[in-house]
Amino acid sequence: MMMGKNLLQGKRILLVDDESDVLDALQEELDMASLSRASTFEEAKLLLENQHFDIAILDIMGVNGYELLEIARKKNIISLMLTAHALSTDNIVKARQEGAASFLPKEEMKNIIEHLSDLLEAKEKGKDYWWHWYEKMSNFCGDKFGPNWQDKDREFWEALRKLSL
Repeated sequence: MMMGKNLLQGKRILLVDDESDVLDALQEELDMASLSRASTFEEAKLLLENQHFDIAILDIMGVNGYELLEIARKKNIISLMLTAHALSTDNIVKARQEGAASFLPKEEMKNIIEHLSDLLEAKEKGKDYWWHWYEKMSNFCGDKFGPNWQDKDREFWEALRKLSL
């Protein structure tokens, strides 16, 4: 994954999670980037308002991730929602509708470099950030949510699927 690491080299990334082990794991994976950490909503809000970031990785639960997403979006920061407890199709839809560049379950953190590289590549090419998401995550969602996981928001999922073609 050398190419992905090169894309992330020197990028300023904000890591926000109320679990220090998650922050530690992300910091270890993303050591090629310039990282800032926050474990509370207040810390993250202050950092977002006073510093420049290329990417923000935001937990949903425990740090009011959607409110942080709104701040990040207004500053044109590429934001990835990362979650364990808010893992649901409703939250995936909400994340996209509220301007997140992507959504990643914490159990997929091992692929964070690849995921962030896809986001940077999409930005570079002027593509929708979610262009690879469906292709990469639909099997995970099927395993996690069952065979009919797309039924509730069929039009939304169909539009995402078309992005990946």
